[in-house]
Amino acid sequence: MDFIIVPLIIAFLFGIAMGGSGIAPSFSTVFGAEFLNQKYIPWLFGIFVFLGALISGQNTTNTIANEIISSKYLNTLIISIILFSVFISILIADIFGIPQSTSQSTVFSLVAASVYFHDFRESFVLVEILPTWFIAPFISFIMTFLLGKFIYKPLRKTGITISAKVNNHFFTKGFLLLMALYVSYSIGSNNVANAAGPVNSIITEKLHLNGNNSFTMLLSIIIISPGFGIGSALFSKKILKNTGKEIYLFGRFEALIIAFVSGTILLLISIFKGIPTSLVQLNVAAILGIGVAKLGIKNIFKKTQVNKFFLMWIISPIISFSLTILLLTILN
Repeated sequence: MDFIIVPLIIAFLFGIAMGGSGIAPSFSTVFGAEFLNQKYIPWLFGIFVFLGALISGQNTTNTIANEIISSKYLNTLIISIILFSVFISILIADIFGIPQSTSQSTVFSLVAASVYFHDFRESFVLVEILPTWFIAPFISFIMTFLLGKFIYKPLRKTGITISAKVNNHFFTKGFLLLMALYVSYSIGSNNVANAAGPVNSIITEKLHLNGNNSFTMLLSIIIISPGFGIGSALFSKKILKNTGKEIYLFGRFEALIIAFVSGTILLLISIFKGIPTSLVQLNVAAILGIGVAKLGIKNIFKKTQVNKFFLMWIISPIISFSLTILLLTILN
């Protein structure tokens, strides 16, 4: 058996772990609003992730494959180490039921390899990627906060609340499902690249092709995408509960706002910049924004689950970075 099988298996397992984490920002709004039977969620999620990766995911795949570390350092063994390190960090988050940024863990692992081989590309990582990670969630928070203020402040003054009739309206339910599918598509456009990018490097190395070859990128996406559906089926229950119920008990109208804002920001970043970005953090920022607008900053940040999210978001990339460095050192 050729050694290429090992990193492909790890990449597929990584796709499963990403599916477990990625289900939260796409369908937590639907789950939290108690709209759709949970058994249908993994199927819908997997299909639209695949479509997003297939149609809009090539820019981000190219970034992961070629922009963070030179391809000359990425043989099958090195790629196996990178993928394994990220897989472990994301799996730990999935086990704890905390949705994690697969993009950040992947980039940290690639950066660890680039540092180890003295190929760290400061200009791209520090100027392009890092600012996006901070600015995008901030925009997500501000947008939903302002929308929440625009909706809830006038309503509170008049003593009016969004009625059950609005939340249960046929169009509200339909748009809620459409937004969940839209967010799943956005995930496919960005997060599939975290595993498809390294797989693309493996295939191009073995076939001696150009790193930007469309065929290899397409093949990489096809190999990885099914893992997202499997992962969402395995890990969805606990993660959906944590994000959909324990952060903020939002209604269907608010869920539409959350999904639209976070999904749109990620899709635009994927199409125009090709920068691996955390939809989990965009989604949680959007939930916090509308939650603060309605309940106030003290009440929403007292939620214990939010503190757990922040802690895991710091720990997981560190695990990915450290494990990559450790394994490369042992290999050497």
